[in-house]
Amino acid sequence: MPGMANRWAALAIVFVTRTSMGFQFQSVASVAPPMIADLGLSYAQLGTLIGVYMLPGAFFALPGGVVGQRLGERRVVVAGLALMVAGGVLTAVAGGFATAVAGRVVSGAGAVVMNILLAKLVADWFAGKEVSTAMSIMLTSWPVGLGLAAATLGGVAAATSWRTAVVVTALVATLGLLLMLLVYRNAPGAGAGPARAALSGRELRLSASAGVAWGCFNASLVAIIAFGPALLVERGFALGDAGRVVSLAIWLTILSVPLGGLVTDRLGRPTLLVVAGSVLAAVMTLLIPVISPPVLAFCLVGLAVGAPPGALMALLPRALPPERLATGLGVFYTVFYVMMALTQPAAGLVRDLARDPAAPIVFAAAVMAATVVGLAIFRRLEQRPITSA
Repeated sequence: MPGMANRWAALAIVFVTRTSMGFQFQSVASVAPPMIADLGLSYAQLGTLIGVYMLPGAFFALPGGVVGQRLGERRVVVAGLALMVAGGVLTAVAGGFATAVAGRVVSGAGAVVMNILLAKLVADWFAGKEVSTAMSIMLTSWPVGLGLAAATLGGVAAATSWRTAVVVTALVATLGLLLMLLVYRNAPGAGAGPARAALSGRELRLSASAGVAWGCFNASLVAIIAFGPALLVERGFALGDAGRVVSLAIWLTILSVPLGGLVTDRLGRPTLLVVAGSVLAAVMTLLIPVISPPVLAFCLVGLAVGAPPGALMALLPRALPPERLATGLGVFYTVFYVMMALTQPAAGLVRDLARDPAAPIVFAAAVMAATVVGLAIFRRLEQRPITSA
């Protein structure tokens, strides 16, 4: 019984700590109107500030696990949280676009390293027992962070300033740092695993195509959350109210995603669930600019996006041998972070060119539909016969 309590207590600490990542990532979108006015930003620059948070993942996803294994995962997680605190403060005091970008890069680098290694910590605690349940719970910390930011930071910015709201994200990362430093303990027997094996060409392509599918799905959802408030503000909503309406989509994913995973496991048809869920989510996204009241539209999106995540995250574990899964996930996350970093500036550029607040939402719908393309490439590669390397 004490062992079970320790497992779930460790998961709770990881959950709270990882929530700080989604909370800080979403902060720029949540305070966009006053930040744009204060720093004189274009929407393309706003999108860059949102997306650049994920850019360090393109460089640190693969080596991050190696550094954690060499120096100790918990120690490197604490270092990552320290970077999140420093980057948040730097963003908050920025006097222009360049300094704000630097702050987002620093905090994003810390978040990337933390994100990868927290998954390893959960795997250590739940090795061979309830690992799927634990991982799914851990994944929901991201939407919880996004939802908390969307629901609260706009109001904080309206009552004080956008800079104060960004400082709040540094304080939440500080909480995670203290929990990991003073409360968290490693799982009994956790240690260095076997040396990572090189991927074959086929496994590399499988990992990359799965990353494309996962990247499209997540980048679309983030664009909806990032540019949704500005659409509602243009339609007369107060910033705080707009953030709360948009956050409903995120809160509903906390219920719809675990339910989607259960349905996928029961049906045993992951491809069907990903295709149907992605297409339905794309259609619901297209309805955001036209459905009234907008609360209904964002709720429909939150329900529609529940089916694909569990099936998408299970693609690589079912396709790669265990001894090469860690390396495959490194490639997977590298592609994921590149797509997350590039999609948000593209959505902002579409907004600038179209001069229409609905344009990024339409763009997000197209990206969501492209999830099916990534999955189709993965399945095609998966069906090819394995040849000796």
